[in-house]
Amino acid sequence: MAEDEMKGLPKVLVLGPPLCFPSIQSLYSHKFHFLKPHLSDLSLQDFLHHHRPPSITAILCGANYSITAEVLHLLPSLRLLVTCSAGTNHVDLRECRRRGIQVASAGPLFSEDVADTAVALLIDGMRKISAADRWLRTQNLHNTPWDLFPFGSKLSGKQVGIVGLGSIGMEVAKRLECFGCIISYNSKHKKTRVSYPFYSSVIELATTCDVLVLCCELNEQTKHIINREVILALGKGGFIVNIGRGGLIDEKELVKCLMEGEIGGAGLDVFENEPHVPQELFEMNNVVLSPHSAAITKESFVNICELAGGNLEAFFSNKPLITPVMLPE
Repeated sequence: MAEDEMKGLPKVLVLGPPLCFPSIQSLYSHKFHFLKPHLSDLSLQDFLHHHRPPSITAILCGANYSITAEVLHLLPSLRLLVTCSAGTNHVDLRECRRRGIQVASAGPLFSEDVADTAVALLIDGMRKISAADRWLRTQNLHNTPWDLFPFGSKLSGKQVGIVGLGSIGMEVAKRLECFGCIISYNSKHKKTRVSYPFYSSVIELATTCDVLVLCCELNEQTKHIINREVILALGKGGFIVNIGRGGLIDEKELVKCLMEGEIGGAGLDVFENEPHVPQELFEMNNVVLSPHSAAITKESFVNICELAGGNLEAFFSNKPLITPVMLPE
C-alpha cells in the first residue's frame, strides 16, 4: 500500500518484530499503518521522532523485545500493547497499568501445543528416544551390540509435580493422567476446582515427586524458583521439564547438578539467556533440548496472526479486547 493511502489508517508500532509479523502484515495492512523501526538504521527514539510519537496509540510485539518503562516513555499517547506471546515477562505491566495502557496477549491459545511439547520432552528424556537415535546412527556403523544401549525409565506411575497449574499446567496434567501419572502441584493459589494435592512450597513438592514440569510465569517471585535446593530435593533419579521461561531455573546450578549426577535429566524448551545455550548441555545424553518452539505449530501460527489482528481491530473499534491481560496492582 502506498504511503499516501496509509495516512488515514491507525498507526501500530511493530517492535521485535514478532515471528508472525509478515503474515499479520499481509492480512491487516489495509487496516493499520504498521511502523517498522527494525527496517531502519535509526535508533528507536529518532525513528519515533520522525513518525510523531503523539500519533502512535498501539504497539505490536513478541517475546523477543523488552517493553520497558523507558520504551513506554517514548510514546505519550500509547493506549494498547499487543504481544504475540502467552508470557508477558518482557513487558513492564506495572508501568502499563500506571499509564492506563491496555495489554493483550496470546492468552490460552498455545496451551495445548505447549502441553504436547512438555509431554514429548518428558517421554523423550525418560525413554531416551533422542539419545537412542544418536547412538544407533553412530554405533550401528561399528556393529555394536544393541543391548549395550542403557535402559530408560518408564513414565507410567510416576509422581509428577506441576509448577503453575494455569491453562498450560492443566493441559499437561490432563495428558499425563492418561499415562497413569500421579499429579500434584504448586501454584500461586490453591485451586478449589481440582483434586490434585497442593503444595505451597516447591521444595516440598520436589521431595514428593519424580518429575517437575514448569508451567508458571516468570516474574520477580518465580525467578530461579528452581534452585540447587529444589533440584537436590527432586533427587538423583528426578527429571525436570521447562516449557515456561528459562529464568525459572538457576541454569548454572542445573548444569552443575546434571554434571555431578545429582539429577536424572532434563527436557528444556527455554533457556535463561536465549539464544545462548550452555555448551555443557550439548554433551549430555540425559538432556533433551528444543529452541523455544513449544508454542509453534502450523495451526497456532495462523491462529496467533488472527488473534493479534483481532485484538487490534477490537481496540480501534472501541470494543473489549479478545485476550486482555490482568495488570498487577
